[in-house]
Amino acid sequence: MTRPETSGTDDKRAERELTTDRVDRRRGLRNSLLLAVAVVAIVLGAQALNLVPGWMNPFGVETKDRSGPVVLKSIRDLARFEAASGNFQVIVDLEKDAKFLPDAVRGQRTLFVGNGSVDAYVDFSKLSSGAVTVNADRTVATIKLPRAQLEPANLDQKRSYVFATQRGLFNRLGDALSSNPADQQQLYVLAQQKITAAANESGLRQRADQNTKLMLENLLKSLGFTTVTVTVTNAQ
Repeated sequence: MTRPETSGTDDKRAERELTTDRVDRRRGLRNSLLLAVAVVAIVLGAQALNLVPGWMNPFGVETKDRSGPVVLKSIRDLARFEAASGNFQVIVDLEKDAKFLPDAVRGQRTLFVGNGSVDAYVDFSKLSSGAVTVNADRTVATIKLPRAQLEPANLDQKRSYVFATQRGLFNRLGDALSSNPADQQQLYVLAQQKITAAANESGLRQRADQNTKLMLENLLKSLGFTTVTVTVTNAQ
């Protein structure tokens, strides 16, 4: 009695199972890759729409402040009265041209909006000898004040910005290859200079003089003086 031959059938069955297993593994790997891509796309899309909290976003950027401690360099006493402050705005129109080339080829024009403030103060440390006189009954006082001075313009960097820029072809190519922070610095310096000049031409110093006079008169009268005379020396 002969036994049926089954080795060929078993080999084919094993080959089919091996092929099926490989297909399943490849299909599972493909599905895993597709799932990973989908998750990344969803996270990035939600991040763009600000729908994912920062602590849940695996692709978020973490900012670390590694600055050193603040070092106190010096302390100086002040003996002045901040009497007035003016807010100013200037539009700087800065144009740079090449002598023998048209603006479309080489040239740059920038409009910069500068916002800043200037403080006016009276320095009491500059009171001259005999600037304050009081009578024996302490009812009459006379004060001669120095003229109010202006602080350098303080440009507000958060509210100052480049409004528009026109650049020639060579300028655009140069900007693409390198950055020039000196151009930005020049805009800030020009805006600060123009605001300082405008403050000198304004009535800011006169307002500071009047405010200081009023403050001293009210202060001395509250101390019992009945007659208070405050004058400003070198007033213009």
